[in-house]
Amino acid sequence: MTFDGKIALVTGAATGIGAAIAAGLAAAGAHVVGADLDWKEQASASGIEHVRCDVADPSSVEACVADIVARHGGVDILVNNAALATDIALQPFEQIAPQEWTRVLTVNTLSQFLCSKAVIPHMREKKSGRIINLTSGTAFVGTPNMLHYVASKGAIVAMTRSLAKEVGRDGITVNAIAPGLTVTEGIRSNKDYSEEMLAGVIAGRAIPREERAEDLVGTALFLASEAAAFVTGQIIVVDGGATFH
Repeated sequence: MTFDGKIALVTGAATGIGAAIAAGLAAAGAHVVGADLDWKEQASASGIEHVRCDVADPSSVEACVADIVARHGGVDILVNNAALATDIALQPFEQIAPQEWTRVLTVNTLSQFLCSKAVIPHMREKKSGRIINLTSGTAFVGTPNMLHYVASKGAIVAMTRSLAKEVGRDGITVNAIAPGLTVTEGIRSNKDYSEEMLAGVIAGRAIPREERAEDLVGTALFLASEAAAFVTGQIIVVDGGATFH
């Protein structure tokens, strides 16, 4: 698959899954604009442009997309990856404060709404576009002790299906990828994810190994490509066979 001449916007691209997908798209020929709040002064990889954007802030998203359109002519591929995930403490639902619930739901769902809303008018002009949302396998298994996170990811499943129905006639596809527990730097640094817990997750997979961010890249490239032009409204689980959806 080649993406020569395509402009891709990947949110939450500084680390983890977003960084891996951004690198994969760039390696396949796309010019990637990575949007994140904290780049930590990483050097830009070939084909990846760093921009600072608060994807849960309407004005920040509008300004970011307007700048991309002005400089590059539009957005062909949107990967809605930014989310609060690895820094969330695992806790019973009774202990989740209303403010924390609102924070997680806002970042994880409003951001995907805002970014999609910003790029779709430009995709409609071209009668072509790919939107790829990152959800989570937790929405299908009901993982405990992270109710706000699971609720946000379940909302993304519903949003994906509904939006696909609205924009399909414009040549725009909307799909989602549902990873399993992916071992990133953020997961490694979260004390709630012990080695014992990670081992239990691995034991429940048909392919019994850790999931890495790079495991999501192939699916993202397929959904972004012309090979997936007739695929929309779908949720593809990539978790080594832990969840059959």
